[in-house]
Amino acid sequence: MNAAVDGSRLRAVQGQYLTFYLNEETFGLSILCIKEIVEYSRLTSVPQMPRFVEGVINLRGHVVPVINLALRLGKEPAPPQKRTCIVIIEINFEGATADVGVVVDSVSEVLDVSGADIEPAPGFGARLRAEFIAGMARLGSAFVILIDAERVLSISEMASLAITASELNGFTVGGSD
Repeated sequence: MNAAVDGSRLRAVQGQYLTFYLNEETFGLSILCIKEIVEYSRLTSVPQMPRFVEGVINLRGHVVPVINLALRLGKEPAPPQKRTCIVIIEINFEGATADVGVVVDSVSEVLDVSGADIEPAPGFGARLRAEFIAGMARLGSAFVILIDAERVLSISEMASLAITASELNGFTVGGSD
């Protein structure tokens, strides 16, 4: 299916993608949103956050929230290993940018992906929320799932999930009446 037929489902564009692994599946993020890759280290937990928010790190004096990408994508996370790392991503939020870290099992390589090698996300059968998938990059007989960072790491959606988690745990957000 080509992008002109179903442009609403194909949000990936040709370019370079950092590939990484989560539970032995290969994913990719556009390098245009990636600031750096840092070693996985102890995180400071933040109370009342959704399970996929692992905590925060201090990155050169700045507090950066860290999301367990496997959990955010509805997968079971692997325990941290030697190659586990945090990919720092810059996302747009309300006209500004924000840094968010995502935990991945390991990074692989940067691939040049042509537009002809990108397919729309499948309408069924994927174990991910369809809006999180920007497209599927065909590499020989295998596919790399191209993640839409802006949607997976939507600060407004994650904030509303944090408020819901707080309310479910008997806490109110915003003070008392």
